[in-house]
Amino acid sequence: MNTCETIESVETNRLEAVTVANENIVHLPLGLLGFESIKRYALLQNTNETPFRWLQVIDQPDLAFLVLPALEIFPDYEPDVPAEDVKFLGLNHPDDALVFNIVTLAAKGSATANLKGPIVINRFTLKGKQVVLANAARYSIQHPLPLSR
Repeated sequence: MNTCETIESVETNRLEAVTVANENIVHLPLGLLGFESIKRYALLQNTNETPFRWLQVIDQPDLAFLVLPALEIFPDYEPDVPAEDVKFLGLNHPDDALVFNIVTLAAKGSATANLKGPIVINRFTLKGKQVVLANAARYSIQHPLPLSR
């Protein structure tokens, strides 16, 4: 028996309507850069698209962001989340954080990831924020993704 309380059905352009459990609803109180008014997202994963995931806007089926846990692709990536963001998110330990980077797809099949401004989510509360890393100077907003893993 599934004890997860479902919160709502989310329609997406790419996928059929899916029922989203509370454990997959991410709250971004400040929104994303350029999308500050959008606060609720569903974090969706299709095993055929691993390691990529979709940050689907709950109330707009035509708007989703392709994201990637860059640490799985770039082992040297060391995001230094500023102390005020750690406090805002209620992170007590580095393992409390999920870190996703927005991916941009280019016309000719190439893709880049924003390593400078990741989305950091408290894995326990699902409160998140797009942050500018304290060590952002080390990274690019258009870091090329490898063609194959």
